[in-house]
Amino acid sequence: MTDYRKVLVTGADGFIGSHLTEALVRRGYEVRAFTLYNSFNSWGWLDSCAEDVQGHFEVFSGDVRDPHGVSEAMRGCDAVLHLAALIAIPYSYHSPDTYVDTNIKGTLNILQAARQHGIRKVVHTSTSEVYGTALYVPIDEKHPLQGQSPYSASKIGADQMALSFYRSFGLPVGVIRPFNTYGPRQSARAVIPTIITQLAAGSERLKLGSLHPTRDFNYVEDTVNGFIAFLNSDQSAGKEINIGSNYEVSIGDTVRLIQDIMRTNAELITDDQRLRPALSEVERLWADNRKAAELIGWKPAFAGVEGLKRGLTETIDWFLNPENRGRYKDQIYNI
Repeated sequence: MTDYRKVLVTGADGFIGSHLTEALVRRGYEVRAFTLYNSFNSWGWLDSCAEDVQGHFEVFSGDVRDPHGVSEAMRGCDAVLHLAALIAIPYSYHSPDTYVDTNIKGTLNILQAARQHGIRKVVHTSTSEVYGTALYVPIDEKHPLQGQSPYSASKIGADQMALSFYRSFGLPVGVIRPFNTYGPRQSARAVIPTIITQLAAGSERLKLGSLHPTRDFNYVEDTVNGFIAFLNSDQSAGKEINIGSNYEVSIGDTVRLIQDIMRTNAELITDDQRLRPALSEVERLWADNRKAAELIGWKPAFAGVEGLKRGLTETIDWFLNPENRGRYKDQIYNI
């Protein structure tokens, strides 16, 4: 552990952010969890975080689109892990303005506040979607960026804003780029929870979008370890670094792996509303993760087909808990 005493995690109420908050607390960090303000006083997934973590982190409810709240949340912190973002691709088709406001302007607010408060490390979260369909594989950090959805375009803008603050002002910010993270607590808008929740509900017809695109699935524990390694590296500022398993698998093959684990054999049905526009679909993702190994000492523990099977088994076990699955609406399409 470095001498970063107090860490701000934005998006701490979300899927990856809640797991990261738990991991940081367990490693002895003082964590301020930035959650999205709402009238229900909900902290998202942190409402049901692990018992050993409960009561051991501070919560700041706000909105990254507000620069004053962001600045106040950052006061007294040494480092920032910036995960807050809108990430659903279908929703970005009809509400792109909100993606610009949250992902680009929200990131700008983080960067400005970090300069103001003399933050010693900012970890900005990117996504493999910024690469678009692979022009070559595996995809390294020199691969061209292609905005194939308003979501990915907004993340390209946010990434470049972060790197510009490194180059213009010497802000110690770097860009971490996770590929297709999955695991407990993931939103049902993602393909793996979509498959699991339908099968767990006993559906005989599994409604999905395209089955041929490939992805590089990264178990959430690996992604979280990547964030912490990135934070603690003295070589990550000003860098873009992939966090991926370096294993390519199609959606169709992923379905078959999940069905084998769950011992089901539902009929696969193409649901047109789940299909992306043809030019927007990212057909192929496969991460080159050598830079992560070289610069921050990170390697996936859930690598290859056997690692994917282990991660899927842990994910399925979590979703099969009725209390967890009860939080999802498996009967409707979640955009």
